[in-house]
Amino acid sequence: MKRPVTKDILSGNLHTISYFDFQSLTKATKNFHQNNLLGRGGFGPVFLGKLEDGKMVAIKKLALDKSQQGESEFLAEVRMITSIQHKNLVRLLGCCSDGAQRLLVYEYMKNRSLDRIVYGKSDVFLNWNTRFQIILGIARGLQYLHEDSNIRIIHRDIKASNILLDDKFQPRIGDFGLARFFPEDQLYLSTTFAGTLGYTAPEYAIRGELSEKADIYSFGVLVLEIINCRKNTDLNLPPEMQYLPEYVCIS
Repeated sequence: MKRPVTKDILSGNLHTISYFDFQSLTKATKNFHQNNLLGRGGFGPVFLGKLEDGKMVAIKKLALDKSQQGESEFLAEVRMITSIQHKNLVRLLGCCSDGAQRLLVYEYMKNRSLDRIVYGKSDVFLNWNTRFQIILGIARGLQYLHEDSNIRIIHRDIKASNILLDDKFQPRIGDFGLARFFPEDQLYLSTTFAGTLGYTAPEYAIRGELSEKADIYSFGVLVLEIINCRKNTDLNLPPEMQYLPEYVCIS
């Protein structure tokens, strides 16, 4: 059973998302069985789900201790996310707010996350044309968030595990749990650090100065990972090779 939520609170345009009841999502994931676990984001685990109509979806179950939101605040955030639409962003299909439970339902990406391939967790090999296609798609998604969407958005956590790939290896930026929205007339925000070490721009990590440059820095590190097929930090390598950006600079 599901009922529609029909108004985008930002622009006033009609935009339909689906509101799922908790029981239907529990059934879709076989009671959130570990065999259906796709991965874990910063705000909770993500499960593969099969809806009653046979559609496959990815269901993020937000960690209760990290999602202290009431229903109105949660739905407001959901509507804000659904107001941004781009082919290189993961599409939010619906949500669930049932008591203390908060869940987000996303389109399912057949080739899952980029880190599985880049870090050798999959037997898939990416040729150079495909790698270039992935890099270009991520860049287009970021350009939309920074310049072309109706609200200015900084993702704050661009990394391989937050890039999902469809059946044609087209990339989609996902996991907007740390995203920040701020006015066009502000060059940067002063805020506490949130994100993933190794992908973090120095001015943000040290001084808390958040701007589009933080995402661009993370994107640069990610490009190096895609080209080199390795993590940005690997302590098992010789000291001079452990931190990828530093190694590239001295090579």
